[in-house]
Amino acid sequence: MKIFIGADHRGFELKEKLKSFLQTEYEMEDCGSLTYEQTDDASDYASKVALKVLENPESLGIVICGSGAAVDIAANRYKGVRCGLGFDVSQIEHMRGWDHINVLALPSDNLDLEKAKSLVKAFLETELKQEERMIRRIKKLDEIEN
Repeated sequence: MKIFIGADHRGFELKEKLKSFLQTEYEMEDCGSLTYEQTDDASDYASKVALKVLENPESLGIVICGSGAAVDIAANRYKGVRCGLGFDVSQIEHMRGWDHINVLALPSDNLDLEKAKSLVKAFLETELKQEERMIRRIKKLDEIEN
């Protein structure tokens, strides 16, 4: 599975640390920012990650900014992206398993590295639920996009 990751200036340090963690077990691509840019915009990197996830259906994305909200909103503007803003392992397991999120938004201002690693691990390791009711709900979400 390929992982695409992107962050603005407020998420840059956490992204760089998570890259080392991810590279040990996953194929990973950094969608930027590649250098610290204090005046950059979160939506630019969330868009890059969202487009990569859409181009690579078996992949997942991780987007990071200070609050997590800007990257979450930006990623969810793309049809086919289901991004969730994660704070808690059980919440992320639910979003991934039941809501089939394919991009995880993280709030760097509220996470230390160990907490971020546990959230990312939950996102990457949780299996999608394939019960009829879940598939029905996902199809309804797709219909809303159309």
